[in-house]
Amino acid sequence: MSTTAIKVSKVQTLRPAEAEGERGSGAGYLARAVALHLAGKREEALKQLQRAVAGGDASAEIYRAMAHIQFEMGDYKEAGRTYRTLTQLKPQYAMGWFNLAVCLERLSAWDDAAEAFRKASTLDPKHVEAHLGQGVCNLRLEDPKTALVSFERCLELAPEHEDALFGKAAALQSLGHPDEASSLYERILSHNPESEESLSNLVLIGMARQDFDMVREYSERLLDLRPESTVALEGLAAWASAAGEHAMTAKFCTLLVSAVPTHFEGWFNLALAHQKSARWEQAAEAYEETIKLRPQSAEAFTNLGIVREQTGDWKGARTAYERAIQANPDALAPLWNMALLLEHSGQTEEAERWYKTVLEHAPKEEEARFRLGYLRLHRQDFRGAVEAFEACLKYRPQWPDAQANLALAYSGLGERGMAERLYEKMLDADPKCLDALRGLASLAIQASDSEAALELHVRLIDLGERTPEVFYNAGLLYEKANQFDKALKLYRDALALQPEMPEALLNLGRILEANGKSDEARSCWTKALESEPALAQGYFGPAIE
Repeated sequence: MSTTAIKVSKVQTLRPAEAEGERGSGAGYLARAVALHLAGKREEALKQLQRAVAGGDASAEIYRAMAHIQFEMGDYKEAGRTYRTLTQLKPQYAMGWFNLAVCLERLSAWDDAAEAFRKASTLDPKHVEAHLGQGVCNLRLEDPKTALVSFERCLELAPEHEDALFGKAAALQSLGHPDEASSLYERILSHNPESEESLSNLVLIGMARQDFDMVREYSERLLDLRPESTVALEGLAAWASAAGEHAMTAKFCTLLVSAVPTHFEGWFNLALAHQKSARWEQAAEAYEETIKLRPQSAEAFTNLGIVREQTGDWKGARTAYERAIQANPDALAPLWNMALLLEHSGQTEEAERWYKTVLEHAPKEEEARFRLGYLRLHRQDFRGAVEAFEACLKYRPQWPDAQANLALAYSGLGERGMAERLYEKMLDADPKCLDALRGLASLAIQASDSEAALELHVRLIDLGERTPEVFYNAGLLYEKANQFDKALKLYRDALALQPEMPEALLNLGRILEANGKSDEARSCWTKALESEPALAQGYFGPAIE
């Protein structure tokens, strides 16, 4: 977990009364250097001290003065070298080790800085800032356990030291103790309500906990202090997203990317918010920005493809999916989306190849296997469909849709017995399974088993399957069984749902004519001819060769 850095330590020097009073031939150089420094002439002062070193007249006091001026001038590397020399001359000089540590800290040499702070705190156990510095360095070295010991030692010496309290909280946060860390951050805020670092880390703790009320509270407080705070804007965007407030998510993400144009997550979440609000063009533009920042983001390309599909840009969608696959060949989402895109655009053979690719990467991805079987079934590759649907049932035995399609595939192969057994198995699991009843009814009709077909159609109607086709088929079966009243009613039921159904009109007209209702019969036949003119063929006799 990332935390805000503690302020770096400052170089400290002894008061003149504590200075080591060595007086050698370098005293003149030192005196001139002090005079020049008092006059604000640091470079000239430094040259005087360097002359003492070059002439072999340097004392520990000369090196300490040199390092001090080098540090003031921002030359931490040279200052560090000089303090290193000082510690070699005076290894028991705690302040020399401390100032060396500060220089190393400024250079981000965390290992060496931690060791120098440790030596300073060993020589001077009551040096609060030495313990603090050691803790900061260990946090930087991602060793929060060791850092915690240093911060606690610091707090023993100065219980209300804000930086030490923050450091301890940060260490606890990294060690997975967010409650204790939160209490310490709150303690800091009670004395210093403007502690941005504490507010930032409380936002991060809230994000980790998925406690979006907490995220909102501290993000808003942080934003009041620093309107351009990326942590606050990220937090508010996360809160809005969790609340399903896509417009607000877009608002905070827009502020975020305005403040930090290179913020990849900000652009990505902005695009996602637009996508969820069906603002396709804005989403596409935002995804394009994410791709500029991270050209190898398979996820950004995949989502761009989805958005392109929504705008009807099939070519653009395919290009985006191809780029996503190039970026991450092992990612399943773009493979899946490519297959679906091709299927929806009617390129079914190519879609099948992509579903096979999905299965090469994830053999247990049963939905891909189902789609593969479905496409094979529709192009009447019944043997291939059987293979696919049987594999589906291997991974998910109780899958009604796969069972029903497998039965259709067996039926297409002419293996009625296998199809019937599958439908019966489905009915055993669910006596009201409409797919199974429809399948058995179709098989019965194919086998000219009118009695079984009629029974199954009646069961379908009783279970609420009220479609024109079911009503028509039931009417036809009743008519074959010479139950004309029931047939008449069912033909009328079919026509109530589909008034221009020619088959029902013809058969209804035939029954009406037989019952002496010629006018109504002719009206039915006229409507049938209007709906399907081809029915007029042969009306006046056999077709002419």
